[in-house]
Amino acid sequence: MTGPTGIRSGRYWNDPEVTAYISHTTVDCANAFALSRWWQTVLDYTEDPDDPNEPGHEECLISSRDGHHRVLFIEVPDTKQVKNRIHFDLRPADGTRDSELARLISLGATEISDLRKPDGTGWVVLGDPEGNEFCILRSEAEMAG
Repeated sequence: MTGPTGIRSGRYWNDPEVTAYISHTTVDCANAFALSRWWQTVLDYTEDPDDPNEPGHEECLISSRDGHHRVLFIEVPDTKQVKNRIHFDLRPADGTRDSELARLISLGATEISDLRKPDGTGWVVLGDPEGNEFCILRSEAEMAG
């Protein structure tokens, strides 16, 4: 739940054992606007209508429709050099891992490594338009069946 200041409140807000929470995930990139638009399509996220992302913005923020997760894209001068140390694991909300894989590739993702197994388990490692790795997992329905 988000309070009036936009800061998360709720179950752990007053717990003295909890000292921090993740405000948003930041992605360094070359083109914040283009990459935020791409991820906005992939995740079905939105932007703040009072502070819309525009071409040329060096920082672009998108949020899940329920407001619980935010991703901030920040332009940096250096390019990606090595494998990400942190990445997104995506699970299809509808459909299958393979149908979502096809959708992501049609949007411009590139396949980096196919780690699917003959028994249907596993995942596929993809790269976004700037080469940042992320994985596509099986859907909840596929895991249950």
